[in-house]
Amino acid sequence: MAKRIVVDPITRIEGHLRIEAEIKDGKIVDAFSSSTMVRGIEEIVKGRDPRDVWAFVQRTCGVCTTVHALTSVRAVEDALGIQVPPNAEMVRNIMEGALYMHDHVVHFYHLHALDWVDVVNALQADPQKTSEIAQSISSWPKSSPGYFSDIKKRVTKFVESGQLGIFANGYWGHKQMKLPAEVNLLAVAHYLEALEWQKEIVKVHTIFGGKNPHPNYLVGGMACAINTENPGGINAERLAMVESLLKEGKRFIDQVYIPDLLAIASFYKDWGAIGKGFGNYMSYGDFPTNGYADLSSFKFPQGVILDRDLSKVHDVDHRGDQIEEFVNNSWYDDYSEGKDKGRHPWDGETSINYSGPKPPYEHLNVEEKYSFIKTPRWKGMPMEVGPLARLLVGYARGNKEIQDAVNGALGHLNVPVDALFSTLGRTAARGIETQLVAN
Repeated sequence: MAKRIVVDPITRIEGHLRIEAEIKDGKIVDAFSSSTMVRGIEEIVKGRDPRDVWAFVQRTCGVCTTVHALTSVRAVEDALGIQVPPNAEMVRNIMEGALYMHDHVVHFYHLHALDWVDVVNALQADPQKTSEIAQSISSWPKSSPGYFSDIKKRVTKFVESGQLGIFANGYWGHKQMKLPAEVNLLAVAHYLEALEWQKEIVKVHTIFGGKNPHPNYLVGGMACAINTENPGGINAERLAMVESLLKEGKRFIDQVYIPDLLAIASFYKDWGAIGKGFGNYMSYGDFPTNGYADLSSFKFPQGVILDRDLSKVHDVDHRGDQIEEFVNNSWYDDYSEGKDKGRHPWDGETSINYSGPKPPYEHLNVEEKYSFIKTPRWKGMPMEVGPLARLLVGYARGNKEIQDAVNGALGHLNVPVDALFSTLGRTAARGIETQLVAN
């Protein structure tokens, strides 16, 4: 008899999700994800000037900022056949690259690492031993015994105050947490450092886009004038600041994030055998260097991998009928073609028809509609997207830079290629992608 466990809300994400997992003999045998918050951006932008839509869709999230706006202006430019100037393309790529660096680091330290790092156990650490570990894996200057002693004192005062905030009611001391106290202290120190660093890297967005979050974009180009002599434009001083911020960001990634990721992963290699998913991966490609009509110019190539088969990459045609959205499990009216028929997003509808119970309720009725999420498919098949998908497609396409980075990480951890198809693989992929973008 399976037991259903409910986690609601899911934290460490942007938005509201409810997960119901069915457990049998200690293993998850089925799981259901429900978005309990409707956004309806498609309805909000109806009737508006297409050139203004980027400003609305960007507000869907305050963490993964800029990407929704960038996608919007690209869509309008694609529809109208607009080729953006090379300088605008470079500015957009730099802004998006800064987001990759910021977002992946924050995801690791402040969202994901807490699954592995026992914050309270760090109080048992020997700062001298922590310093020795830190200096053995990186040349990062903040690694003296005195520095880690000060961090330990800060955390001690925090814990003794009883105001643990986000660290309250955690699973500290759980038998699945495997890091020694000294590595926990190292990770906690870098958690705090990443909080300080992340507010610096986003200044790239304020220089080119005026602010962060939600910097400004412009259909056909960018809303910043490059003039190295004019103090009102993107002048030499501001470009030098961008260079400095990106170099410092690369240093933090190379000397803090990646060494921490590899060190923590070495204690959790068994995570390389769980979380395989469907095994289908899709990348639209990104970072165009000759306009996004020229797919061959993308730094990250496009493609689809099916059933974890890296020997064949399928091309993606986003204009045809390969991509469809289904609403048969969503709180929207079914499409006129029938309950089990999908539509290309261009032809999709967002006609809200909420029929679910009012919270709190014990369980979702998964036999009926149970979410505000639409279900996207490629040729009717579920796909995984994100850092792992992008790296796998690039790896299978023969991109040498990606292959060298992936093989280097796998060799360091002494794990096979199959370990990529896992929770550990996704975590490693995010770090490898961050380093590639920073380079």
